Formats: sequence, C-alpha cells, structure tokens
Amino acid sequence: MSEHPRQKVIVVGTGPVGALAALYAAGRGDDVEVYELRSDLRDPSTTPLNFTKSINLALSERGINSMRHTRCEGLIDAVLAETIPMHGRMIHGRRQGGALYQESQEYDVHHRFIRAVDRAGLNKRLLDSLEKMPNVTLHFNHKLTSADFKKNVAWFEQRGHAPKTDHAQNPEQASLSKSEQRRAREIEVSFDLLLGADGAHSATRYHLMKFARLNYQQEYIDTLWCEFLIPPSPDGGFRISPNHLHIWPGGEFMFIAIPSLDKSFTCTLFAPSTCFADLSENPETHLLPFFEKNFPGVSPDLIDPTDLEDQFTHNPHLPLISIKCTPYHHSSSVVILGDAAHAMVPFYGQGMNAGLEDVRVLFDFLDAHGVYDPTISTTPSARAQARAKALEEYTMQRTPDASSINDLALRNYTEMRASVKSPIYRLRKWIEESVDKYLPSLGWSTQYSRVSFENERYSEVEKAVQRQGRILSAVLGLSLAGLVGFGGTSLWRWNHARPTGRWATKWLLWAAKRTEEFAR
Repeated sequence: MSEHPRQKVIVVGTGPVGALAALYAAGRGDDVEVYELRSDLRDPSTTPLNFTKSINLALSERGINSMRHTRCEGLIDAVLAETIPMHGRMIHGRRQGGALYQESQEYDVHHRFIRAVDRAGLNKRLLDSLEKMPNVTLHFNHKLTSADFKKNVAWFEQRGHAPKTDHAQNPEQASLSKSEQRRAREIEVSFDLLLGADGAHSATRYHLMKFARLNYQQEYIDTLWCEFLIPPSPDGGFRISPNHLHIWPGGEFMFIAIPSLDKSFTCTLFAPSTCFADLSENPETHLLPFFEKNFPGVSPDLIDPTDLEDQFTHNPHLPLISIKCTPYHHSSSVVILGDAAHAMVPFYGQGMNAGLEDVRVLFDFLDAHGVYDPTISTTPSARAQARAKALEEYTMQRTPDASSINDLALRNYTEMRASVKSPIYRLRKWIEESVDKYLPSLGWSTQYSRVSFENERYSEVEKAVQRQGRILSAVLGLSLAGLVGFGGTSLWRWNHARPTGRWATKWLLWAAKRTEEFAR
C-alpha cells in the first residue's frame, strides 16, 4: 500500500495564530511553508505591526486549550512557565475625602484565573517549536502580492534587504531605495491549502475577495490608545500587585496595567480621539492634571511625571478597529483565521485567544471530515472534497461565534471603564456567582467566566447570558411586584394625598430602570 501523500500547506503570517496553525498542520504530517511580511519576529529589532515593543496579552482557557492540542510535547508547559497569573481586576480610585483606594474583584467564584503573557515571548516559543520540525520551512521578508485560489498558486515578493519595520498598511515601503526595490524578486508557490493569518489588514483576505462573495464590515471606534510603562520598584520588585489586571476607570477614559516578568507593568491609556487631541496640544501642562483627576495614584506615584509626558509624546496614538466578514474560505484552497477574519477591540482580552481557538476548531473540522484519514482521502480529489466540506462547516460555525465575541468586546469597554464601580453590576455578579457556587446543577455562570474559563461557543455564551438576564429581570420584577402589592394601597393614597408622596412614583421608575440594567 502506497504512503498517504502529504498536503502542501502555506501559512501566511507568523504571529501566534499563524505559528500555531503551522504547528497543527505540521503535526499532522503536512509539508508546511510559512511566509512572513516582516523579518524574523524573534529578532528584537523587528517592530511589531502596531509599532510597539512591549505587548502584554491576556492568555485564557481558549488559547491554552488550543495550544494543548498541538501534538508538540512540552510546548504548553514552556509557555505557561513564562506567564503571570491574574486572579482578578484591581480597581483604583479616590474616595470623596481624597484618600486613594484599591479594590480587588476576583474574576471567578471557583478561583480560576487568566495569565499575563508577553507576545514576543509566546511568539518565540511557537516559532522555535516550528523550526525544529523537519517538514516546516520559514520564509521571512516575503510579501503576498497575488493569489489564484482556483489554480492554488500564490506569488510572494521576496525582500531580502527590506527594513524590519515593514507594515501591512504601508506595503510600498517608501523608505526603500530604487535599487533595493528593483532587487526584490517575485516567487511562485503552489499549494493545496493556504491559511491566512496575516492580521487585520490581511493581504490574504484582500485576494480572497476576488474569488468569494465576501461580505465585509469594518469599524473604527472613537477611541485611541497609547502605551505606557510602570518600571520596577527601586529594589527590583513590583510596585503594585502582580496578580491583578489593574484598572483606573474614568467613565469616558480608562487606564490599565498588566504585569510583566521583568517586574514592570505594560500600561494602556484608552480615551476618545478628542481627548488625545486636547492633551497633545500642550502635554506639559495638560497631561499630569488629567491623570491626577481621572487616574489617581498613577503619577507621580507609579510613573514619574517626566516619564509620563515623554511616553505620551513619543509612543504612537493608535486606533482600534473591529472587523467582521464572511465567508472565511473559498472552496478547498484557502481560509482566513484570527484578526484576518475577525479583528476585535481588546477589551475582553479575547483577540489572540479567539484566533488560537480558530486553529483548533478548523483542524477539528479537517479531522472530522477525514482530510488526514487515508481511508477517506484516498486521492487528491477526494481530499480536496473533504477539505471543502470542512472549510464550509468552519465558516458556518465560526462566523456567528466571531460576531458574538466582537460585540461582547465592544460592550465590555463600558463595563471596564464605568460599570465596575456600579452597585448594580456588583449585585448581578454576586447573584450569578452565588447561584453558580451553591446551585451548580442550574448551570449558571457569569459572562466573564463563560468567555474566559470555558470553551463554550461564543454565540452560545451570549445566548446563555441573555437568558440569565431575563430570568434575573423576571425575579426582580416579581419581587418588586410583591412589594408594590403589599404596600400599594398605602402608597397610592399617600402619593395622592401629599405632594411629597410622589417619591413613591419616582422610586418605582428608578426600580424599573435598575431591573432593565439587570436584564442587560
């Protein structure tokens, strides 16, 4: 019996999602070629796509579970060894009397936690694992310039001398001299399957649009972000708790801090574009008062005012984009994953986790349809048919899930910058966690726990949380109805007999509004 022929799989993009996809394919015996627009991301001089160096991300169950299934021994243990557990949010603020406070809000009643991970370190682990595999080749400084997804051919421009700050939004690289541009050569690569994991400004998605009737929606929200750094303390330790994601909620604004292995904190300011414009006019006089008013305790306590101004002035002020599209594939030849398929705002910490989960879900469908089963994929044609069915089911399942987490991430911004201080938010969280803890058979859980600590489909999470909200709303409504029924006659008489009694009507309206908040 002849050996089952290998598939040739091309992966475009060597970020965490692309690297994990390559590991999955290689682990199943495919011949894998990985192409990256930039230089080797393990090189410290290579600038990430968002032009920032120190990117800390939140790694949660979905991402961890996806890495467990790589068939790459020791990978998940090595990754987790370089993370910092974050058990909850630490909310910072100032009381009316002027005293600073911090309040811990545990993420999960069962004490589960997310992890802070350095993007560069995670990427290095994945790429190092890829490099050890004999059926994988890595090609850096290669830009996808064209693709024919009917003939299964792609063309890449090879740029051996391209600068390391290449970026998908600036593909022409005006900084290249004419002689360097002439030296760039194009290569033609054939494939059985192309996996596009090349980010929000995906070249793969651009070329996919020529073959698939792809619906595409892009939205920039009216919020910019800028990165800051809280350095280690003078004795080399953490200045604040390393086991929390720190939040300074400011209503319209938000400042967060995530711990790093070097005892520093990577921080991010999120604010409307008009706020950035106002601060940028005169940061020398506007920035520190803005921080003292909205984010008490940050400067000068944690960041020196001079450093605060310097970081705000020199670090880029970047936009936040949300992308939805469908389908994710064409026939049996191409599929997009991660930000290329569903870029989202970062407020649920699920962008990378959703992308890593894409990989697991995709290969679950490829396995289920027998793409790697020699008794089913007996010929290249049979294998292509199996791939086409798998990619179609992947699109059908993953599109509503990606849409749900996109929407949840947008809504979570309101929660992080404002609702975390709301008594209504805290009450609902307490009720849901109490039911989860003492009546586990009911299957209740908070939205955050479902998203971050379980592998339930995002679309099912959204439905379950809405159902819980309706039940809570009904219970609260019945409680209020009982209260009103018990004292309704007296309230009605008092309300009509005395002008000051109109507080009863106002109270009922207030209670109705709070009930509506519960439902949300």
